[in-house]
Amino acid sequence: MVSLIVWAYILNSTLLIVHEIDSAYWKEWELFRLPGEIAGFLALHVPLVGLIMCGLIEVFIGSSAGYYINLIVALGGLFAFSIHSYFIMQGNEQFKTAASQILLYAILATSGVQLYLALTAW
Repeated sequence: MVSLIVWAYILNSTLLIVHEIDSAYWKEWELFRLPGEIAGFLALHVPLVGLIMCGLIEVFIGSSAGYYINLIVALGGLFAFSIHSYFIMQGNEQFKTAASQILLYAILATSGVQLYLALTAW
């Protein structure tokens, strides 16, 4: 049987990856002043998505690496919500559509649950 923590990891990882698709639409590299435009943005995401995918295996088997990757993904979701909320409060127009906002709030909720499950499971 797959544990609740694995399902939380899958859901949050999915939401975060979809958020990164949304981020490409909004040209997030401009918001963070990242070099390389879309090519650099995509190159940055290859290892990030790889880590998320490998992390699923580690979380599933319950390894210590899985514990840390789980924490990183949960904290990454909290960071994503926080930094985008900050940018919106500063007057940036990116991520203000209903779809972007629903996604960010779903990430906030799922990251909170995932973090709670990670901290109580270990």
